[in-house]
Amino acid sequence: MNAIFQLKRDPFGKLVLTNAEGEEFVGVTPVRSFPVQAPTKGISLVRDGGKEVAWIDDIDTMPADIRSLVTEELDGREFMPEILSIKGVSSFATPCTWTVKTDRGDTEFVLKGEEDIRRLGTYSLLIADSHGIHFLIRDMFAIDKGSRKILDRFL
Repeated sequence: MNAIFQLKRDPFGKLVLTNAEGEEFVGVTPVRSFPVQAPTKGISLVRDGGKEVAWIDDIDTMPADIRSLVTEELDGREFMPEILSIKGVSSFATPCTWTVKTDRGDTEFVLKGEEDIRRLGTYSLLIADSHGIHFLIRDMFAIDKGSRKILDRFL
């Protein structure tokens, strides 16, 4: 599939979008519409002030060069480790320290209160630690039994 725009980096590392009419927009930023449920679909390219200049229905259908630039930019801006298992908690009362295995390695974080665990749809959870870092549990029913047991105490 051919894109209806071109995308490149300028010498300063900013993304430059050239639309079908030849207009150039320097410093565009990709923004996911559904970062958890559909991370490859619905990506808006916005310029300063948040005005949309291009839309990507599905990044997987874009030419490799555009897909690479957009993915690289998103990866540099977004940091949301996915919890694969919960190894333990210091207490079932908050605040408490959670020891978890994530897709980016093992870590510990402090959960200030149960209100810092938010449901995203039917299966997903978003957990904010005491520093504001968000951890994702993509499917709370798919994690191991021990992790699920710990999680149930907080839900």
